[in-house]
Amino acid sequence: MSQINVLEVCECTPPDKKEQEIANMEKGLSAALLQAAQNVPEFDPLAYKTFRTNVSRLAPQLPDMPLDASNLEVIREIQSEFTRYHNCSMNTIREGVAGWRELVAKLFICLLSRMGIDPASEDAAPLMQRISTLLRGEEIHAFLVLLDDFLRLNSVKRPVGRAAHKNAVDHSTTNDNAAGLLGGGAAVAQVRNIIEQGDSGFAVHFEMCCLSGIKEKFGVGAVQDCMMATSAFLTRSLRSEDTVFYWSDSSLMAILQSPVSEAIITSVIQRIVDNNRDITIRIGNRIAMLRIPLKFKITPISQLHNAAELYDLYE
Repeated sequence: MSQINVLEVCECTPPDKKEQEIANMEKGLSAALLQAAQNVPEFDPLAYKTFRTNVSRLAPQLPDMPLDASNLEVIREIQSEFTRYHNCSMNTIREGVAGWRELVAKLFICLLSRMGIDPASEDAAPLMQRISTLLRGEEIHAFLVLLDDFLRLNSVKRPVGRAAHKNAVDHSTTNDNAAGLLGGGAAVAQVRNIIEQGDSGFAVHFEMCCLSGIKEKFGVGAVQDCMMATSAFLTRSLRSEDTVFYWSDSSLMAILQSPVSEAIITSVIQRIVDNNRDITIRIGNRIAMLRIPLKFKITPISQLHNAAELYDLYE
């Protein structure tokens, strides 16, 4: 009878509130889960707040785990791993976002250049500035709507065609251009001679990317230096019987007289482009190192009905 009374007294005695709180705080899985939730990257503020609230409510419901010094050390190590992963992933995300913004900005500048629009113009400048702030899905969607309206409006104002092309082909046979080479008219004349003589060969069009960005940042003089440096690089890389011509403000044309196959010529040109390195240009009183990405397209001269087709293919 005495034993029963003791048990009844123990069951009826409420645990000390402070001891219960300490017990809850010492739940190993609860602590690890709460720390893991804290280190999850925050992409959407509302969704993140809801997530943290739910985890904080559910974590204390986990069963108690007896903890000793070794358990606590393991949990601390796990927490440190989560923290390191959090920091690393956030840095990766920031670098990725910055890289994509820079890429989109450069592509937009190239697009504006093709349309003959100044990136600093009243219509284009706000879009350029907005690219650097885009992050959330709805912001990107809203920007795309504005961009679509901008392109539709400006395609009406500035119809894209050979007459309005900013980098129109140079039809001249002189060498009074930024590259110091004979103009596109001389290239067409050489192709005409090859066709008339029944010889074989290839026309290789080299497009220099991002010159509009260089012009915007460093000025016209830097673009001219880039043209001359690139033309010199191609001239050195090709055979002595091959000729490089100035084609437009952002492209060069090489006429190759060779009986080899298109596959071999493509392989040779690809190796030349891959060996393109940084060029050195002087801007004011300082030296700058720039790399001009090159794209190329090959046309067998035997496929041309007449030399003037080059204008239609690459204008």
